[in-house]
Amino acid sequence: MSRLGIFVDRKTLSNAEQLNALIRCRDISEAMGHNAEFIFPVDIQKIQKMDALFIRARTDPMNVTYVAAKMAQFNGLPVIDDPRSIQVCSDKVSMYSSLMKRGVAIPKTVFLSKKDLTVERVTGLFDLLGSPLVLKEPSTSFSLRVERVRDVAEFFRVARRFIKLSDWIVVQQFIESKYDWRVGVLDGQLLYACKYTIPSVTFKIQASVNGHIIYCGVESVPAERIPPHVIQLGIDAAQAIGDGLYGVDIKNNNGDACVIEVNDNPSLESGEDQFYPDVYERIVAHLFEKG
Repeated sequence: MSRLGIFVDRKTLSNAEQLNALIRCRDISEAMGHNAEFIFPVDIQKIQKMDALFIRARTDPMNVTYVAAKMAQFNGLPVIDDPRSIQVCSDKVSMYSSLMKRGVAIPKTVFLSKKDLTVERVTGLFDLLGSPLVLKEPSTSFSLRVERVRDVAEFFRVARRFIKLSDWIVVQQFIESKYDWRVGVLDGQLLYACKYTIPSVTFKIQASVNGHIIYCGVESVPAERIPPHVIQLGIDAAQAIGDGLYGVDIKNNNGDACVIEVNDNPSLESGEDQFYPDVYERIVAHLFEKG
């Protein structure tokens, strides 16, 4: 009987939705004939005794999830998320560069270094990309350190904060929309899709407003109701990163779709998979097929 390790941490289990999703994953794995075991960071050595690893904790090259992914890889285990996907998706410069190389549609994007922070250069970016602009610190996740700026003075206020954390800043054209498509892709195939409705008080799917965290609305959408070019764009974007599990955020404004982010370790606990009941079966089968 094959053994599936589900790598979690205390934060993963911090709310009922996350816990229920994890229990569902475990139960489905066992119904498919595998032993499934939750592995916490303190028990990380157990990974080498598994036959496959599914990481369900926040991924970052600077935290223990990356160690878990590398340990699985070193021991020849199939793993979601694999170390390379974690590295690429955790660095927006690397992620957007990968998309550009494959010709995947993204907003107009410029990478700005500290030495490029001049009034002349920044003024030129507004001329090139329009106003407002979106600034991103490359290690951002969950919409943190993503801000919209409308003039040169505001640009410098945000950029000076971001450049303390990174050698680069991502500067992008602002694409207005009321929702993002989230296209889940596994091994180059559509896994699920949903809409993330953006709160009216922000332009992001998650933001702090007056000291309170607000979240986007989530609506699972059947495949037949999704524009085919949106699905294909999500698949193309995922394949530019690898063959694992990805959540691709897409804006489809007036039919012109473009990729906003490619996320490894995408959320599956907020109803994203309502119309896709076989999500966990496909993930588990994929892991053991690669083993």
